[in-house]
Amino acid sequence: MFELFLISAKRFAGLVASSLTTSPDGRAALRPRRILIMLGFLPVFALGQALHWLGFLLDDLFFRGWRRVQVEAPVFVLGVPRSGTTRLHQVLAQDEQFTTFRTWECLFAPSVTQRLFFLGLARADRAVGAPMARLLRRIERRVFSGLDDVHPMGLTTPEEDYFALMPVLSCFILALPFPNFEHIWRVGRFDADLEPAERQRLLDFYEACLKRHLYVHGTEKCLLSKNAAFAPLAQSLAQRFPDARFIVSLRDPLETVPSQLSSIGPGLAFFGVPADSEPVRRRLTAQLAFYYENLGRLREQLPESQHAALGMQDLRGGLGVTLKAVYNRLGLPVSADFAQVLEHEDGQARSYKSSHHYSLEQFGLTPATVSERFAAAYRHPVLAPVAAAQPAVLETRSASC
Repeated sequence: MFELFLISAKRFAGLVASSLTTSPDGRAALRPRRILIMLGFLPVFALGQALHWLGFLLDDLFFRGWRRVQVEAPVFVLGVPRSGTTRLHQVLAQDEQFTTFRTWECLFAPSVTQRLFFLGLARADRAVGAPMARLLRRIERRVFSGLDDVHPMGLTTPEEDYFALMPVLSCFILALPFPNFEHIWRVGRFDADLEPAERQRLLDFYEACLKRHLYVHGTEKCLLSKNAAFAPLAQSLAQRFPDARFIVSLRDPLETVPSQLSSIGPGLAFFGVPADSEPVRRRLTAQLAFYYENLGRLREQLPESQHAALGMQDLRGGLGVTLKAVYNRLGLPVSADFAQVLEHEDGQARSYKSSHHYSLEQFGLTPATVSERFAAAYRHPVLAPVAAAQPAVLETRSASC
């Protein structure tokens, strides 16, 4: 852990220097606005990560029991971005057999110490009528409401635990503020580009984060993890957790590529990176292609009892039937309570319509070029776990992704 801290501290020093002296995408001169943004962002970011490392240190002083926790038969929801993984995660998180990271834990409390501190504050707040909780809900509505069409979130909603990799500067969202950070692009091709020793260090750190979560929330629970950004880690996760089950959510690249490029535009612009940056767009497109390739290799290597693949259309038009079939395939029990949840969520999914609009043309892409670049996506069609219940539907869906 100390070695990883030193490596991360050195990398952060490099980020500070490059952020204040170099154009973020290498396309133009560094703009004053970018410098001002970094001067405000970097100290806050550094303070947050310092508090996380302090929390990890205190864990080893006062809560060493987390080290004895075993992460047994976890369920990983992987996929490509913009393929419905967030919605799928929100539904699965309602199953009481699972425990999963919430936004507040990902961003503010990856350590046991921090979790117990904030949980204690919440109990004290409830004891006096919950004024702080009401204030936070109002702040939530203001801060997160603009994300509803792209990635709905709130402090207590299920969230991607790749945010737990932020202290080791290996959370891929760092590509937005730091698009010339070469380490984060190697993380984006984790199974292919990272040296074995570095993969081992990051997997050790990630597993430690999962153990801390179970230590707080109950070791009897099954850990549920959703990360579209973990497609590059798919094979490494399968090796680290040989009893893990994987649910893979996919979508036709003709829809995924423009949706992802459109969704990150505001984030790039916020950090002073041109939203139409060609170098960034090119790297992100190549990144997505690797996601499909790596998920395809995962599905080739795992037995059917450990993985199930579905398409976004399954979540929209047959969520209840699809997830019951997924559970059956992976050996997961469906409780009576969760069956009712599925019935309700199925109706919600059928009536949902996104207001997020985009097109290939606005990014200078054509169907022909995308289909050629993403050939791997079509070599591994969705396995449609609803096949047992709806064999005819499998035939019509199998070529769609």
